[in-house]
Amino acid sequence: MQEAMEKALAKKKVFLLDMDGTIYLDETPIGDMIRTLQVMRDKGKRIVYLTNNSSKSEKAYVEKLKRIGFYDERDLVYTSSMATIEYLQAHFEGKRVYLVANDCVKEEFLAAGIFLVEKDPEVVVLAYDTHIDFQKFSALNEAIVNGAFYIATHPDAVCPAKGVFPPDVGSFIALLKCSSGKEPDLICGKPGTVMGDCIKGRLGVSADEVVMVGDRLHTDIRFGNQNGFATLLVLSGETTEKMLASSPDRPTFVLPSLNEILPYLE
Repeated sequence: MQEAMEKALAKKKVFLLDMDGTIYLDETPIGDMIRTLQVMRDKGKRIVYLTNNSSKSEKAYVEKLKRIGFYDERDLVYTSSMATIEYLQAHFEGKRVYLVANDCVKEEFLAAGIFLVEKDPEVVVLAYDTHIDFQKFSALNEAIVNGAFYIATHPDAVCPAKGVFPPDVGSFIALLKCSSGKEPDLICGKPGTVMGDCIKGRLGVSADEVVMVGDRLHTDIRFGNQNGFATLLVLSGETTEKMLASSPDRPTFVLPSLNEILPYLE
């Protein structure tokens, strides 16, 4: 098995890393993860911190990862909102966009030249707005019913947290389906292919040079499989061996944690 994994991983250039449950738990590094990431970099592997969470900006994630001790200037943070921006730039340049998002994420869209409006949008974008209210839901609903192209950054129903998980964009999508009768025309984040295509384009790599590493089968592993990436499931977070045995989402590799990858990179 080790020889096969070494052969498979030797040609991989990019490692897409989910975060909570994969490299840390509640911001506590899993084992000696700081060293593991450094060894991966030293062996020429590009590390991309990949997240569906569109409530925070790229800058906020970089600051968080630096605080924990993970971030290196060779690394990249990539969020579902960043993928959405790239999609809008490629397919809806100059179109009027109504964006429901936290202010820090709105700033990213504005900085990227997205034309944000409050009325009569041609496109609506639903991100993880942690201050969403009835007025915003009503404006979204009206625009969707009137025919605006409807984009959601990601489909997660809840957001991992201590205690009770709070509603995430997937829950907002369900509410709007009830009121408008419509599902999003496009979802940019995991497990779809928009974010995968954006990563390949941004880094100039092909699918067979990429590994998706994560602890969740129906998002991380399904995302990797749907994009043609190798997939590495780590059992340091949500997924148990029992869950894996009954899941239709099959990873290429399975390890107890990402720390166990080092012998296969020799």
